[in-house]
Amino acid sequence: MSLWVDKHRPRTLDELHYHEGLSARLRALAASGDFPHMLFYGPSGAGKKTRIACTLRELFGKGVEKLKIDQRVFMTPSKRKLDVNVVQSNFHIEITPSEVGNYDRVVIQELLKEIAQTQQVDLNAKQRFKVVIINEADSLTRDAQAALRRTMEKYMSNMRIILCANSTSRLIAPIRSRCLLMRVAAPSPAEMETVLHHVAAKERFHLPDEAAQAIVADSNGNMRKAVLVFEALKMQSTDLTGSLAIAKPDWETYCAKVAELILSEQTPARVMEVRAKFYELLSHCIPASIILKTVAECVVDRVDETLKADIMHWAAIYETRMRIGNKKIFHLDAWVVKVMSLYKQFFYGLDLSGFDE
Repeated sequence: MSLWVDKHRPRTLDELHYHEGLSARLRALAASGDFPHMLFYGPSGAGKKTRIACTLRELFGKGVEKLKIDQRVFMTPSKRKLDVNVVQSNFHIEITPSEVGNYDRVVIQELLKEIAQTQQVDLNAKQRFKVVIINEADSLTRDAQAALRRTMEKYMSNMRIILCANSTSRLIAPIRSRCLLMRVAAPSPAEMETVLHHVAAKERFHLPDEAAQAIVADSNGNMRKAVLVFEALKMQSTDLTGSLAIAKPDWETYCAKVAELILSEQTPARVMEVRAKFYELLSHCIPASIILKTVAECVVDRVDETLKADIMHWAAIYETRMRIGNKKIFHLDAWVVKVMSLYKQFFYGLDLSGFDE
């Protein structure tokens, strides 16, 4: 039995419930003879992958839904083996090169070159090219992005690349300039409620308007999270009337506790205690950038208005440094120390200018 978020995922552009203008544009591009490289970007849960899948269906027909998962092995120059999961059909291939970290350039070069040098063999295909979908494109290293740029130029006749990213800021300008940018914004609360009621109707379940509004408010623009929360609540109770108790994920609760530790005491011992909490979150595969963002938001909710801008400013700086460096924990620690110094300076009026970095 599949989750509702997969079971009721739209299969065609006509089934999508929001961003109708974007759907019409994608439909026109699929029907034209000149399909470009594309970059879909927007917040998590906005529907980027769903829209990409619907566009492929418009391009190639139902054949793109016949998927198989292969594990490919790539060899680095140092003879290290890299295992990468590849989802593919006869018409497209989907990869996430960032899974192998700094070796993503090897995956990009080998796999794309192999695909680009082969012709489309399905005589019934509407298009004579294959499509390569690259997930988490904004997590690619600079070397991988440079390799991707050269591949996009060289093999345009046999291959189209669709990039999926949360933000364009981490992609180099040459890649952005070679793609048609498609911004998939987060749905509005009204649009999210429409989708939830559609899912409820498919499941033959009545969803009260108050419950739908509570789920939408908790999801914060993330449509995938909204459907998952709805399904979880439905499994817990057949009646969603009255006040709903929507549980937070454990890691979010843990981040809130870390924020409380930072503000309750500002000492070297507390820095080490917070570091242990960060290691716990990292060991459970929570990305460092998500940890920093969540803890920063929790801290901002608890401090004076005059401190909020500075705390988020330094969070942005250390998040940038985190992407450039290798040891995530160093930058998380540095941000914690900076916040402690700002908070102590504000609270006690101390001169802690030497405690900055």
